[in-house]
Amino acid sequence: MSLRTIVAAAAVALTSTFGAGDARAQQPTTQAPAPLPALPDPSTISAAQIQRWFEAFTVLQAQEALQLSEAQYGKFVTRLKALQESRRRQQQARNKILGDMRRLTNPQTGSQDEAQLSALLTGLREADERGTAELKRAYEAVDETLDVRQQARFRVFEERMEQQKLELLTRARQNARANRGRDGR
Repeated sequence: MSLRTIVAAAAVALTSTFGAGDARAQQPTTQAPAPLPALPDPSTISAAQIQRWFEAFTVLQAQEALQLSEAQYGKFVTRLKALQESRRRQQQARNKILGDMRRLTNPQTGSQDEAQLSALLTGLREADERGTAELKRAYEAVDETLDVRQQARFRVFEERMEQQKLELLTRARQNARANRGRDGR
C-alpha cells in the first residue's frame, strides 16, 4: 500500500468523522483545492481537531494541486508534515508568551514588574527568530522535493488552503453563535 493510499484513507476517515461533504469534494480539480466537507456541531469539535483535520486535508489535496509524481509524494508529505509541525510549535510558543504578557498587563490583576515584562518581550523576540529560522529550514526541505514550478504552485496552494481554513473557522464560529442563540445561552 502506497503512502498516498494511506494518507487518502486517513483523510477519508477524517472527512467521514466530520460529516458528509458535498459531491464536489470528491471531484479532482487542478484549479483549486476541493470544497470543504460540512462541519459537525461546533460544540463537539475543538480548534486543535479542526487544525489536524485541515492539515490532513491539505496533505490529501497537495498531490493533485502540485502535480506530484508518486516518487515525489512520499518525501513531500513527510516534509510538509514537518513544516506544519514547525508552524504549530512556533504558534504555541508565541501564544504562551503572549498569554503571560496579557496576564501581566491586565489593568485589574496585572503586575507592575517591568523586568518580568522585559524578559517576556526578549523571549518573544527570540522565539520569533527561532521560529523564523526553523520555518525557513522546513520550507527549504519541502522545496528540495519540488521543481521550481511546483515550488511556486505550492506557495499559491498554501495561500488558497489558508483562505479555506479561515472560511472554515468563520463558519464554525457562526454555527456556534447560532447554536448558542437557539439554546438561549
